[in-house]
Amino acid sequence: MYLAHSFMSDEKKQNSHQPLILAVEDHDDSLLLISYALESMGCRFICQTDCSTTVLVAKEYQPDLILLDILLPGLSGIDVVHLLKQEPLTCKIPVVAVTALASTEDRERILKAGFNDYISKPYMLEELEAIIQRGLARKFAPYPALELCQD
Repeated sequence: MYLAHSFMSDEKKQNSHQPLILAVEDHDDSLLLISYALESMGCRFICQTDCSTTVLVAKEYQPDLILLDILLPGLSGIDVVHLLKQEPLTCKIPVVAVTALASTEDRERILKAGFNDYISKPYMLEELEAIIQRGLARKFAPYPALELCQD
């Protein structure tokens, strides 16, 4: 079995009160942008460039939010979200689609597939941060997401 490349932010591993985000993106530049946003928000994160072990990683680490690309080699993000929603340990984790598919039909199809939210590429860093905060607010309500992501 091919093991996906995973990276967990080192300095945030010990701070379990900070939200943990799993980001799955096959383009290094996009993953770098996501990791920069998460780092600046003070969140802990795991980055994967391959989705073959995403469900296993999600079951093991129980992230507070998953950022998932749709157009991935092998399984698509839609396939992965179906698998996540079938697993008792991962079915309640909010999943945000991060994708180049930007039509109204694509958005409707993606949300209908089980994603909690959607952002299309290219996006501004502020838009990404807002969608992360919104996803975390759903999980941690009634606590404001801003407070959760800041030291």
